[in-house]
Amino acid sequence: MSVAERAISYEPAMLEEKSEFALKTTRINNRRYLGNKYKLLSFIKSVVAESCEGVNSVADIFAGTGAVASAFTDKRLITNDNLYSNYICHLAWFSPQSYSREKIKRLVAYYNGLCVTGDNYMSDNFADTFFSRADCRKIGFIREDVETRFALGEINERERALLITSLLYASDKIANTCGHYDAFRQGVKIDRCLELSVPLPADSLNSGNRCYNEDTNELIKRVSADLVYIDPPYNSRQYCDAYHLLENIARWEKPKVSGVARKMDRTNLKSDYCTNKAAAAFEDLIANVSARYILLSYNNMAQKGNGRSNAKISDADIMRILSAKGEVKVFTRDYKPFSAGKSDIYEHAERLFFCICKQKERPIIQSPLNYTGGKFKLLNQILPYFPDRIDTFIDLFCGGCNVGVNVNAGRVIFNDNSPHLLCLYNAFKNLGKSTVLQMIEDFIAQYGLSRSTKNGYDFYGCESSAGLGDFNRKPFLRLREDFNKKNVDYKYYIMLYVLIVYAFNNQIRFNAKGKFNLPVGKRDFNDKMKSKLCAFLDRLSEGNYIFSCLDFREVDTAALTENSLVYCDPPYLIACATYNERNSWNERCEHSLYAVLDALDTRNIKFALSNVVSSKGKTNTILAKWLSQRNYRTIHLNYSYSNSNYHTKDKTQSTDEVLIVNY
Repeated sequence: MSVAERAISYEPAMLEEKSEFALKTTRINNRRYLGNKYKLLSFIKSVVAESCEGVNSVADIFAGTGAVASAFTDKRLITNDNLYSNYICHLAWFSPQSYSREKIKRLVAYYNGLCVTGDNYMSDNFADTFFSRADCRKIGFIREDVETRFALGEINERERALLITSLLYASDKIANTCGHYDAFRQGVKIDRCLELSVPLPADSLNSGNRCYNEDTNELIKRVSADLVYIDPPYNSRQYCDAYHLLENIARWEKPKVSGVARKMDRTNLKSDYCTNKAAAAFEDLIANVSARYILLSYNNMAQKGNGRSNAKISDADIMRILSAKGEVKVFTRDYKPFSAGKSDIYEHAERLFFCICKQKERPIIQSPLNYTGGKFKLLNQILPYFPDRIDTFIDLFCGGCNVGVNVNAGRVIFNDNSPHLLCLYNAFKNLGKSTVLQMIEDFIAQYGLSRSTKNGYDFYGCESSAGLGDFNRKPFLRLREDFNKKNVDYKYYIMLYVLIVYAFNNQIRFNAKGKFNLPVGKRDFNDKMKSKLCAFLDRLSEGNYIFSCLDFREVDTAALTENSLVYCDPPYLIACATYNERNSWNERCEHSLYAVLDALDTRNIKFALSNVVSSKGKTNTILAKWLSQRNYRTIHLNYSYSNSNYHTKDKTQSTDEVLIVNY
């Protein structure tokens, strides 16, 4: 039985009856909303263009309709709003999840052709108030149908959001109001009919986009972006009061409603920014912002208008709070305010408070993988030579990611030719910390592996000096066997991480047949390993990180600028590591890499290369010859990893580790 057949009484039109060319489409700006900044986008964009450098990520944390975020769809976006009715629209407009536009068209055509004759939650509670009874029946049926289709897996989360967004926009367009839902117009004929349109999101969206429906002051503690845009409520008008009906439709929890305006309980949706607590809430928010730039929209109503329209945060408080965060500038443009027709407001302006944030040094973190050749212990020697401002950083041979994850850049692209490695990182990034940690614990319990931090060594009949190999050998081999069956998904790659943790020296190695082939090791998922993993997962959630699995010659550098940096830590030609056991890096690769770096140099793109000129009596003659023919700068590092002076070469070392830069 179909979803339609299970529903309440209606007169259906076949999905094919309404041809697609008759369908209307809608854009993000086709919605009425108090304080909507759509008409100010050119002002906002011009300030960002003139005042910001290297912005690759934007967080719109009081996003409302998402109008401002829509101006930055070429960036990684973070959107947030405490109203679910706005959040669901953000998912529709900005979620990177794929969807079927043809499916949306068919369902919109189907919904438009419906004539619903049975009553439902909407008609029982809202008939002939904001909408006619007929439209209430239709809205209620459509909303229920969308939820049923989603529960049955007929539509995905993005498709659900697009359909709900279409319904909200269509409902708002015909609502018997003056633009908000504090009241409906009484004594008027309701003659407009519901007609859904097909939402048209941007075709290309960043895979790192994230949408949230949380308290902004709590969310800001967990997210970061190059630019944080802040457009809080200005006055005492609570948005949950103005849009309670759309919020009700979006949530579809069917609560009791009361009063003439038929409002649901909105206690948990009230904002401190509409009260006398606004300045304190704003100060707490700014203290927790992690960004290079802050852009605050706040008008100059002060005490000009009706008491409900006056600004809740004074200019003095705004300047005091932002100045503690960094250097502040104010940009102004005349703008007509909303006044409910009760105030004579003049010389009104919309202001943008722009703050260049003081940058705090981020702690250096270590990769959760014990990757051969990792540069963690050399970071204090390498990082000081990197430019202060980097728009795009490419870690061309990322390995354990120790370098790229500790670089301050607008965007970091990690590349490696190991698909297992990059898929593991993508799993870390996409699953999030809580899910990853739970999956790890589940695998440990499922296979009966040790957890010495919780139980101690005696519990497993082992001593710390000898390690846990004897206890873990059999469960480890079962885990390895199951992993090598290759049922590839996110679960598969978290299984790989558990294998690495319990493997010999926590290494990663695959044989010629693609099978993980390391034996069991002495360690387990102890507190130190968990701490490194958590720090790494937190860092991935904070920045604009992209993972690619390409041959270094295939990485696209066309969009790089003079503020970009390409870092290379290739396999060393005169050294041996597990990732180069089958001679995958040879003299041809060495020559090709230098050709890539020379090509970058001709375009004034900065690069940095880690390598060794000599080691244990061997000399990399290809590298030495290349350097002798170029004017690149060679920095000799202290290979012993101690904190001694690294500006000059220590000739007593058997290995000459170098950093080569073209700037």
